[in-house]
Amino acid sequence: MPYLPDSELVLTPEGKVYHLGLRPGDIAETIITVGDPERVKRISRHFDSVEVQAGKREFVTHTGRIGQKRITVLSTGIGPDNIDIAVNELDALVNFDFDRRTIKESLTILRLIRLGTSGAIQEDLDPGALVISRFGIGLDNLMHYYQFQNTLRESELWEALQEFLSYHFTLPTAPYVFEGNVHLAESLGKGLEQGITLTSPGFYGPQGRQLRAPVRFGGAELDQLRHFRFGALRITNFEMETSALFGLARLLGHEAISCNVILGNRIKKTFVDDPYTGVDRMIELQLERIAAL
Repeated sequence: MPYLPDSELVLTPEGKVYHLGLRPGDIAETIITVGDPERVKRISRHFDSVEVQAGKREFVTHTGRIGQKRITVLSTGIGPDNIDIAVNELDALVNFDFDRRTIKESLTILRLIRLGTSGAIQEDLDPGALVISRFGIGLDNLMHYYQFQNTLRESELWEALQEFLSYHFTLPTAPYVFEGNVHLAESLGKGLEQGITLTSPGFYGPQGRQLRAPVRFGGAELDQLRHFRFGALRITNFEMETSALFGLARLLGHEAISCNVILGNRIKKTFVDDPYTGVDRMIELQLERIAAL
């Protein structure tokens, strides 16, 4: 196995991964990711017990149990760049021998479950709705820095999107496509809206919001994208993490899915008055389902 020098696998003097501030053994194999550090305790308060609490920068981690199920909840902060850090360091915690600085011969598969917030681009998805991402379309550039081979389904979606865009408009970036884990989508998505999620590298211009700075991607393009279809699936929502999570999980052999509560509807120009009600409803529903996995 290749030896990874200090500059590549960066560890603290205490033997922790550099950004997350965690040691091997601190995390469960089932991991809930959230963007907001404050949401970690909104989830872990439902645990029967908490055995690990750690925090560094925006990365807050609680590991505990619901019954016999060991679960970690980790805040990643905002954006695909933070997903790059979080997923790579989570993988390192279970799949690297820190003493030898080599990859383990027997690899551990993690379940990575994002519970996030999002904006809808379909008129019928009102604030408070829950959406399961079957696919993530990346409008960021993260996965272009990795070598990957899409599945047939992913390639078919990518080709359908390219054909659709050729008739309507040109994106400011080259999109990439990854599918979420089918088993997790079916287990956690019962009775929920399921669709395709757009992942952007920003909240304003990259999601078509114009305040003072002029944008190349706006309301007209959003209106076109809501008409795209891939079989029975449509583009349902915008956020900033899902495609990166799906992509890195695929490359590293992990399972990933994303569930988002809709806070705003971009077509109807509405935004929820109280985001916590929808977030808490999502947490309670999905914790019950996650505990049964």
